Amino acid sequence: MRYDAGEVITAMITPFNEDLTIDYPSLKKLINHLIDTGSDAILVAGTTGETPTLSHEEEAHMFTFVKNAVEGRVKIIMGAGSNSTQTAVESSVMAKKLGADAILSVVPYYNKPSQKGMYEHFAAVAKAVDLPIILYNIPGRTGVNMQPATIAKLASEFTNIVALKQSNSDLDLISDIKSLCPDDFTIYSGDDSLTVPMMSLGAHGVISVASHIAGKEIKEMVSAFKSGNNSEALKIHLKLYPLFKKLFMAPNPVPVKAALANLGIIKEYVRKPLVVLDEEEKKELLAIIDNYTCFI
Repeated sequence: MRYDAGEVITAMITPFNEDLTIDYPSLKKLINHLIDTGSDAILVAGTTGETPTLSHEEEAHMFTFVKNAVEGRVKIIMGAGSNSTQTAVESSVMAKKLGADAILSVVPYYNKPSQKGMYEHFAAVAKAVDLPIILYNIPGRTGVNMQPATIAKLASEFTNIVALKQSNSDLDLISDIKSLCPDDFTIYSGDDSLTVPMMSLGAHGVISVASHIAGKEIKEMVSAFKSGNNSEALKIHLKLYPLFKKLFMAPNPVPVKAALANLGIIKEYVRKPLVVLDEEEKKELLAIIDNYTCFI
């Protein structure tokens, strides 16, 4: 049976106060905003949430807060990856105890494991918890690409490895993954600009950053494609494409935080080594957003 956390999953930012503690009132406002604008699920403590600068205690406290604020309205996925297999296992076990609906587990970064090493890493996580596991392949951040054969081996051997977030612009890999993996294995685009192209090759939806700002239209885009209205899906994609690209004009989540701050939902603070946009960059970003009445 195909795993389905919904078609539009938002990789949620972590709002901070000026002293860089977590801004929980803004977090609650953001959660309601995301649910109201079409998010089917929320990913807590992913890369967009600045997890490299969060402690495990902060992640656990924030997840509990999100779960209480969501009140069952959408599914909650927890980022539980690490470049240490033992830490990834421990984080996954913690996610299970906290009540996560699923976990997102990234390919180990920095230490650049072989395909065999990746298999052993995810096998250890899959054996440690019975939660649904979404693999996360993002070679631009990890320095190494998980090959379709490795993904297929994991998906075939472990019933709780159910989905993939694919952040790789090589679309031939989607064809390979679809050919090799079980029919019910779910693929999510990990890049907003690749959602429609990946869906044309069988992806189910997107784990999105832009849905913080344009959730309703992204949901409409996905729904239009799935209903067979490809021309409407393409029309929405082309309308949103400048936004998709501009939200990565600086390291994620700096631009999307600036956009959310402009909407009055959060403050734009980020933890170092990230820095906020300068005034010229902010002007460039907001000029794109001001073109769309749907973001107001």
